[in-house]
Amino acid sequence: MPRVLILYTGGTIGMQPSPQGYVPCAGLAERLAAHLALSDPYRLPAFDVIEMQPLIDSAELMPEAWNRLMAQLEYHWETYDAFVVLHGTDTMAYSAAALSFMLDALNKPVVFTGSQIPLGEPRSDALNNLISALQLAVHPDTPREVSLSFHDRLLRGNRARKVRSLGLDAFDSPNFPWLGALGIGITLNVDAALPSGMPSFLPIDLDPDAVAVLSLHPGMSLRRAKALLADASLRGLVLYSYGVGNPPSFEGELLSALTDANERGVALINVTQCDQGGVVQGAYATGSELNKSGVIAGRDITLEAAVAKLIVLLGRGLAGCALQKALKSDLRGESRTIR
Repeated sequence: MPRVLILYTGGTIGMQPSPQGYVPCAGLAERLAAHLALSDPYRLPAFDVIEMQPLIDSAELMPEAWNRLMAQLEYHWETYDAFVVLHGTDTMAYSAAALSFMLDALNKPVVFTGSQIPLGEPRSDALNNLISALQLAVHPDTPREVSLSFHDRLLRGNRARKVRSLGLDAFDSPNFPWLGALGIGITLNVDAALPSGMPSFLPIDLDPDAVAVLSLHPGMSLRRAKALLADASLRGLVLYSYGVGNPPSFEGELLSALTDANERGVALINVTQCDQGGVVQGAYATGSELNKSGVIAGRDITLEAAVAKLIVLLGRGLAGCALQKALKSDLRGESRTIR
């Protein structure tokens, strides 16, 4: 019988009420066993649960948690057939994207899931999401990659976004088809799966000052944007822009600041604020100027995947032409050319 390891990082799925609201709580394995005992006739694989320490509310997640997850996966990789990561929903898309880049090709599934309502609470989606993730983890046609299972759908990890704060169907992948859907049966999109391979378990070096996001909006401060781009500790920046990748010109001052940052070695990637479609630098004059400033068109990559990709590539020590090439490349199915 296949064996699955569940890594519980914290998040809503295992939280319990407190006077201050829901808080992370230990003892999920025992509570989970009690709930599953009442859920026959589900046929589930054998599984073990490891509660990672410290348990965290995912809003508090920092990239160092990715290294801790990697260490657990490396230690247990040969012992289990698949892995389920229980994670808070707020930053799950960031973590799933990061691990997709850190692990690279996989020969076993790694499935993220969580819930909008804690296990044991009325109308909780926790049990359904966990059972689905366990069944998907051992299904023979489940892609050997980092994925995210939520509300009866399976998404590529670095394509997923949290699109609803209150709905149970909280996650979707707006620019990429689902990897699978669960109804009466399980349907998997095997044609969309990435090639399998042997994973990498190298941790990344973390610099909290290295990566930033510059979100464009009407009325934004040019002074603050220029100060961010001039920060000597900055090594990578996501430009979160309008439409197909258009920024305001500020009479050329923002483009000049971007050019200066690029010449200083800062990697710049342009991501659209739109949920569907992607960046096409050159469709408009303002966007075309970004090409001259050394800004990389992120195509249809999500904000979460772009941030995670920058953090991981910089954490791997990439710089200069090697970093530029990796950012332009579709490494793990995270982006595709927009026509």
